[in-house]
Amino acid sequence: MNLSLRDAFARFGAKPSNRLRGLSAMATDGALVLNCSQAYFGHPSRGVLRYEDRLSRQTSGNGETELLGRHLTLACADALPVRMVVSFRADEKNASGSPGCHVRPDLIGKVAEFDGDRFIVDFTRREALRPATESGRRK
Repeated sequence: MNLSLRDAFARFGAKPSNRLRGLSAMATDGALVLNCSQAYFGHPSRGVLRYEDRLSRQTSGNGETELLGRHLTLACADALPVRMVVSFRADEKNASGSPGCHVRPDLIGKVAEFDGDRFIVDFTRREALRPATESGRRK
């Protein structure tokens, strides 16, 4: 699904401070919503999707970068969940020919490492709700 950045953040109850270049926002449920670039994902182990990036990769003096740093510090200190928005350029996705975003509501991340510049967020699939067990039935 090709969403605008603002609409993608809204899917998680958040609003980026910059509708075109927002890097992060805090959702109403307390989760960090992170704008991710496809190029920085990896698979370190089965069931883990890792996002690894650096604040210094962003334009210096950018208020969005400073805000992302504050959000990462908060998420790391308070073990807040991280929600994923993936941004892509027009040449990375051929479906519509235009830039946009998509969301992964099935994955929840945790800041695994943040040293003030380099950060790692590990995303795992949310466990599905288990159906009622047989033991709960009357005999």
